[in-house]
Amino acid sequence: MTEVTAEPASAGGGGGESGGLRRVIGRKVLMLFVVGDILGAGIYALVGQVAGKVGGAVWLPFLVAFVLATLTAASYAELVGKYPQAAGAALYTNKAFGIPFVTFIVAFAVMMSGITSASAAARAFGGDYLGEFVSMPTLVGALIFLALITLVNFAGISESIKVNVVLTIIEASGLLVVMAIGLFALIGGDGDPARALQFHPANGAFLGVLGGTALAFYALLGFEDSVNLAEEAREPQKDFPIALFAGLGTAVVIYMAVAFTATMLVDTKTLETSTGPLLEVVKVAGFSFPPKLFAIIALLAVGNTALINMIMASRLVYGMARERIVPHVFATVHPSRATPWLAILFTVAIAIVLVCTGDIGGLASTTVLLLLFVFALVNVCVLILRRSPVEHAHFRAPTWMPVIGAASCLFLTLPITGREGAVYLRAAVLVGIGVVLWFVNRLIVGKVDDFDVSNIE
Repeated sequence: MTEVTAEPASAGGGGGESGGLRRVIGRKVLMLFVVGDILGAGIYALVGQVAGKVGGAVWLPFLVAFVLATLTAASYAELVGKYPQAAGAALYTNKAFGIPFVTFIVAFAVMMSGITSASAAARAFGGDYLGEFVSMPTLVGALIFLALITLVNFAGISESIKVNVVLTIIEASGLLVVMAIGLFALIGGDGDPARALQFHPANGAFLGVLGGTALAFYALLGFEDSVNLAEEAREPQKDFPIALFAGLGTAVVIYMAVAFTATMLVDTKTLETSTGPLLEVVKVAGFSFPPKLFAIIALLAVGNTALINMIMASRLVYGMARERIVPHVFATVHPSRATPWLAILFTVAIAIVLVCTGDIGGLASTTVLLLLFVFALVNVCVLILRRSPVEHAHFRAPTWMPVIGAASCLFLTLPITGREGAVYLRAAVLVGIGVVLWFVNRLIVGKVDDFDVSNIE
């Protein structure tokens, strides 16, 4: 999840309005941002969890998840073209329905999905990858990691496209190493390629792939964050759809190759029980690659995911408090660091509870569940907002894509996917916190009739 604060900019490309953000991002950099936003903790931590759902054919759920994600991506591409502003799903919901409470719940659900994603990444950080350097319980490592990224967040870190490019290269390098290991194994006749084509899920092939897809979706989340760069893209109407679809396609090819390699070289049970499944691949590689070096790459990838999400979450709380749609106390800024320290403490407190009560799979599944509801609503918004055309040209998704996109997102929220009841309870509690904050705030400041959506992200 990426947080970008922006003021409304012009609809077309070629430069923002006076006082707005500069339109400096080209198509290639935008595509790289999409790829970098997708790559991260998901593939480094969840290959084993997905293997536990389907068996050896881990690549298939990633492929199905890509197809379903593309449907929703088409809706984002259309809406970004119509409204090239930075507030994402909250903006589209506000334009489609005009109901402040609904807009708030969408923004709050996105914020909570960032915290659950960061919590899943923290659990991954404290597991086998960190175990290459120091032996400690996963929970202890995860909590220490949360403390470190909280300190960085408090210090006032700000991300930039240049930093994202560097981290993208680091994250991708680790995955390229795994792909090279797979190619080397195929040429040398090592491993068991047939295992990557086998299904042995406990509940049958269909339910197994469905459950794996619902979890693999986590690894493809992040593409929706790229809409926050709409005001800084040179020609968002032309560049965004191409960058978005190309970025998604590039990421899924990497994921499928990595997943195929993992199950070809490592048995499913080992992958399923490991919190650092790709490290298992490196350890059995036919050529020497230092496991500790790969662990560093993985820790950077996982750490970047958590840090970006916690920055986004705390700034969202701050933005909503500034707009007085949650208690204004969360808008308190530290006098010397100029960071929203109370919002930071609020979000990290939730993350600590989540880390202490959930595992990687459960927290990732909660992230997916929250965003699936948001995605379903975005697909509906596309259809509603077609009643309000804009003057400038923009990408238009075929009508069947948002229709099937909304239906598939809602279908993936059902218990048939194998999602545990604890995941639904966790998601309900997290959204419930937002509902409580909303009504507490109404008692304090009175009715909220409207607010500037651009100020809450």
